[in-house]
Amino acid sequence: MVKFSGKGVYGAVAVGRVSVFARQEAAVRRIHTDDPEHEIARVASAKETASEQLSAIYEKALKEVGETHAQIFEIHMMMLEDDDYNESIENNIRTQNVNAEYAVAVTADNFSAMFAAMDDAYMQARSADVRDISNRLIACLTGSSEGSASWGGKMIVCADDLAPSETVSLDKDRVMAFVTAFGSTNSHTAILARNMNIPAVIGAGEEFLAAVKDGDVLIVDGHTGELIIDPDEDTVREYLARQEDDARKKALLQELKGKPDVTADGREVKVYANIGGVDGIGAVLANDAGGIGLFRSEFLYLESTELPTEEQQFSAYKKVLESMAGKKVIIRTLDIGADKQIDYFGLEKEENPALGMRAVRICLTRPDIFRTQLRALYRASVYGELGIMFPMITSAEEVEKCLAACGQVRSELKADGIPFSENVELGIMIETPAAAVISDILAPMVDFFSVGTNDLTQYTLACDRQNPRIEAFVDTHHEAVLRLIEMSAENAHKHGAWIGICGELAADTSLTERFLRMGIDELSVSAPFVLPLRKKIRSLDLSAED
Repeated sequence: MVKFSGKGVYGAVAVGRVSVFARQEAAVRRIHTDDPEHEIARVASAKETASEQLSAIYEKALKEVGETHAQIFEIHMMMLEDDDYNESIENNIRTQNVNAEYAVAVTADNFSAMFAAMDDAYMQARSADVRDISNRLIACLTGSSEGSASWGGKMIVCADDLAPSETVSLDKDRVMAFVTAFGSTNSHTAILARNMNIPAVIGAGEEFLAAVKDGDVLIVDGHTGELIIDPDEDTVREYLARQEDDARKKALLQELKGKPDVTADGREVKVYANIGGVDGIGAVLANDAGGIGLFRSEFLYLESTELPTEEQQFSAYKKVLESMAGKKVIIRTLDIGADKQIDYFGLEKEENPALGMRAVRICLTRPDIFRTQLRALYRASVYGELGIMFPMITSAEEVEKCLAACGQVRSELKADGIPFSENVELGIMIETPAAAVISDILAPMVDFFSVGTNDLTQYTLACDRQNPRIEAFVDTHHEAVLRLIEMSAENAHKHGAWIGICGELAADTSLTERFLRMGIDELSVSAPFVLPLRKKIRSLDLSAED
């Protein structure tokens, strides 16, 4: 029994036998030509064939992963027609008098290296796309076949890496899982795996690929990224039990996926998901959330050793907005402090940090940090439907300052000719009793409220939620907390704002009916709770008496 680990990109378990993916790559040799125009004509013919193949793959992807994620193959078709790409191929042929295959290979090397050297992780992942279309073009020029796996029933496919087209071309009915030695969580292959519901682990390393061979029994844990070659019987039984648990959850997913979040009497509720970073997008999509109700932007800061730049933040926000394909994404501005401390912020030690310098208080006293984040957010807003919300609000003055900062950033971007959406919704979190009590004053200032029930409970009950000694005194269903939420809901609707809940209570199905009767418009929960919450909502009849 030998263990390896990589990065899980789709959370499920597979236990089965291995089929090592064999890629039939043509050996490209440099050959002198006296007729460069003939070679250029060969490229044109190969492009037509490649385009037809990509069109067929697009149709297959459309059925299996949906239009949003099938678009990568439309992009591949566009890349085949890219002027710079084609000019490079033609220039190589004409200036060096070389064969078409060699010219394509040189262009692929240059363009993929260019993308790989970029700072933007999303652009780095495009390096694989250039390789994919170039390999396809070379295969069309040489007449070689595409890669394959040695099938013998359902298998776990192992490879050095898989291009997006290779991933979609795999016979889904015969693939239990796939594992790659290399790859990126930002790659389209990883995204496709998540949306094809195939357990997958990437980045397992060269050592894994050297150790595994056709026919080996392999355990793939897409939740943790763990891989076990030749497991013993007890380990197999353990993971088969986990697989059965996954199957039960999948049955629930299939039963409810695509169904509306509507009560029996027709009341529509938005069910969104909470995530702490770009890596959480897969779970949001897999669980069919209607949007993202809380993107915790502070994790970009927590995972760094220095302040993340505007470009780094822009890249992350753009990625999540693009991946959600027009669904609402609400990003909370920096919420550092209290239980989330960062050394490089240089915050002074406080006796009670939960009541100290945190969240919006840092943003308003460190406008340089706040401005950088707001610029990144507004720049990313053109890639989807963005909402921005400000945490730890206690006064109208704080809201005014946040709105003014947004206005200043919009003016700067407009003056610089940088595009941004004019339809970004601005909201605040209701997580202090002060905000709830003056919610009638705050509601006309913003587009929405989002209730952070964890902090609202802590501050209402004067109970430190990080202190296990007083856990017995923390009543999450305390009437005072629920009345503050109801008060906020009434004032939101009175002044034309909508209201959601993004704290842990949103997933408490024993409170779902009460929340809906209060008028809560949206519930945002951890991705695994989306479908159980949908089931609860669909079971309710709010027309019945309380």
